[in-house]
Formats: sequence, C-alpha cells, structure tokens
Amino acid sequence: MDNWVINKYLVSEFLQTFFNVILIFCCLGLVLNLFEEINYFKNYDIGIGLPLILSIMIIPSIIINLLPFIIFLSSMWVFIKLKNNRDILSLKTFGLSNVKFLILFCFTAIFIGIVTLFAFTPITSVVVKYYEDIKGKYDIDKSHLASINTNGIWIKESAENNINIIKSQRLEGDFLISVSIYKFDKNNFLISRIEGKQADISQNPWFIQDGFKIDYTNENKKREEFQTLEFASTFSKDKLNSIYSNLDTISFYNLITNMDKLISRGYNEKLLNEKRHFYLSLPFFLVLMVCLSGIFTLNSNEKRQNTYYL
Repeated sequence: MDNWVINKYLVSEFLQTFFNVILIFCCLGLVLNLFEEINYFKNYDIGIGLPLILSIMIIPSIIINLLPFIIFLSSMWVFIKLKNNRDILSLKTFGLSNVKFLILFCFTAIFIGIVTLFAFTPITSVVVKYYEDIKGKYDIDKSHLASINTNGIWIKESAENNINIIKSQRLEGDFLISVSIYKFDKNNFLISRIEGKQADISQNPWFIQDGFKIDYTNENKKREEFQTLEFASTFSKDKLNSIYSNLDTISFYNLITNMDKLISRGYNEKLLNEKRHFYLSLPFFLVLMVCLSGIFTLNSNEKRQNTYYL
C-alpha cells in the first residue's frame, strides 16, 4: 500500500511537470509560429484570426517532434524539485533507490510514447493535412498547383495562354506512371489530349513514352501514336517531390499498415523509413532521455549543483 501511494505521488509529480513543460513549449511555439503565419498572409486582408487558428493547429505536431527534448527537461525539472525538497532522501528511507526512481519514470515515459503514437499522431496528421489545405488556398501562385489523393497525382499549370491538367497514377523514381494530359485554352475549351505509359520528368521538357495524342482543333481529331513525345512543363521531379516532404500528415498507424501503398503513391521510401524508425524508437528514446537526466541530477545532493544542471 505504501509503495502504491509513493509510486502514485512520484508519477503525478512527473506528469504534472511534463504538462507544465508542454504548456511552456506550446506558448513559445504559438508566439513564434504566429509571426511566421502573419508574414505569410501579409498580402491578404484576413485579420489575425486565421493566422492564430493555423498556429494553434500546427502546435501539436511540433510538440510530438520535440517530445524527447520535452521529456528530458521534464525529468530534469522533477528530479531537481524532489532533491531540493529533500523528498528523495525521505523516500529512500522507504527502500527506494535511484534505480527505482529511474525505472518508475522510464515506464511513465514509455506510456507517454505509446499514447502519443496510437492516440495523438492520427489526430495531428489530420490536423496538419487540413492546415496545409487551408494555406494552399491562399497560395499566391494559384496557376501552378499539385495535389495527391486516393486517385493519384493531379497537376494544374499555366503554359503561355493554355492550361494543362495532368493526372498520373503514381511517381516511381524519375517517372510518372500512366500519364494523362489535357490541354485547355483560355476559354476552357479542350485543345488536345495526351496519354502515355510513363513520363520521364527528371528534366524539362518531359519525355512521354508509348502513348497517343489527339488534337481536338483538327476537324478529323485523328489519334496519333508515338513512342516518345516531348512535353514542356513547369514541374520537375524535385518540385513534385516537395509535395511529399511533410510526413507529419501521415499517422503512425497509417505508416505501419500502408507502407507499400504510400510508396506506390510516390512517397520517398527512404524518408518513410526514417519517419517509421523515428516513431518506433520514440518510446525508447524517451527512456534514454529520462536516464540521461537522472545521470545529470541524481549523482549529488548539493543544491548548488542542481541549479547548475538546470
């Protein structure tokens, strides 16, 4: 019973300190990100409301990425607090050692990591995706847009007096697979259609392979087969890959269960593996942060040294 009460007290102190540190980081992140959002929307008459909402939306994702550092500071804080109050010396009379303190806080950190992965990353991924969609609506250059959804890759671009609508099933290396290109004039009348098995987008112009082209300005609308066709586009592989750069829009569960599907949609396999390894190692990384903070603070009972480490 006594051990249960002591453990409950220590865990409550740790969690209270953890939430205090999170609150501090939330406030700092909100202030810093708010300036960035205001600068982004400086050319729009929208007031302070939207930048403030967007700043709040992105904070949870930032907190997850900074979670190891937050756990480290929280552990340091609670260890120093217990030492300054002489609680550690008092608790040691009940048979608790430094190792037991570390084990208790390590299990608490593992619990925080697991809850973060399974409960919070699905929420933050949706919020970040919604955040990017909102900002995308205010993109200054709306004549050149690209998006990824369950139907594949969609690109809209302006070329001279025409508008190109490009659809592809997925991106594999330097190639867009199953490419369809629809060219419209300024009055939104269809001018031509191009279908290709794949398109090399490593450079401009693109090289579309094994397909056909239909010119709708021609009265007979003859279908012309080709093996290779040049196509001038403002998009390249590097520009298109930037769409896949923010992996915070993918939850831990989605990353683990749909890895192959995400790769087939064009996400970089190396970046996905790095993100997956970050998620899988997160609970263990938090444990290391707790142990590191314990090494710094539990080796001496001098208050002067406590202030030094903090």
